[in-house]
Amino acid sequence: MPANGSAHIRIARPTRDLAAAERFWRTGLGLSELFRHAPEAGEHGLLMLGRPDAAWHLELTTDPSGDLEPSPTPDDLLVIYLGEPVPAELVARLECSGGRRVASYNPYWDEWGVTLEDPDGYRLVLCEREWSNS
Repeated sequence: MPANGSAHIRIARPTRDLAAAERFWRTGLGLSELFRHAPEAGEHGLLMLGRPDAAWHLELTTDPSGDLEPSPTPDDLLVIYLGEPVPAELVARLECSGGRRVASYNPYWDEWGVTLEDPDGYRLVLCEREWSNS
């Protein structure tokens, strides 16, 4: 495998409405803007969000043709392991920023966290557990 454990990961997703997606992920979740490209004629718009110290970022893109629609399933998840109870104020902020709390497709996530849908239907799980690969 060409990547090692420190390779940076980009999670790229199309969005119908970049401003609405930004409200959820940036204002609601608190991710920082890492890069933005305002589209010119025929170009994709994009917004990269994350934490400057993280080895991953989320890229949200708009399709200039308008043909590409987000198509998440109920089990397409971005899981963030908080290692503590999910703060009610964080859930409220995500809901005020366009998110919708939903029951998880896999009940495991309801037992250990909170699942929210972003404006495009992609799901974010805030998990109270700590990540462990064992």
